[in-house]
Amino acid sequence: MRAFREAVEAGDLDAVEALLADDVVFTSPVVFKPYPGKAITAAILRGVCEVFEDFRYERELSGPDGRDHALVFRARVGDRELTGCDFIHLDDDGLIDELTVMVRPLSGAQALAAAMGARFDSIAREAAERSA
Repeated sequence: MRAFREAVEAGDLDAVEALLADDVVFTSPVVFKPYPGKAITAAILRGVCEVFEDFRYERELSGPDGRDHALVFRARVGDRELTGCDFIHLDDDGLIDELTVMVRPLSGAQALAAAMGARFDSIAREAAERSA
């Protein structure tokens, strides 16, 4: 999962998008319904990169088959510190087909929800343009 981690840490969102399967499913820490598809997932990740400050991965865990990974991170949204984890599953081609993000504490999740909610119309427009 080094390629994903390095791309995120470098802010290379085109490289992150290239690692996503077309049928990737993104599960948000603050929205009940998962988001299916590469275009919306990439657009959400771009939005998150605008919202998170002082983002850094602290730990990486991998399953024995090399297809499941967890990347533990810390970040800030405004004055709220948060800890989170990206749970990643790779398909048969080595592309990310599942990306689930969890964050804590509740105050950090609420700050993230508010910041992403304020950007979601532009995120949805970007996704529509990319999938057209």
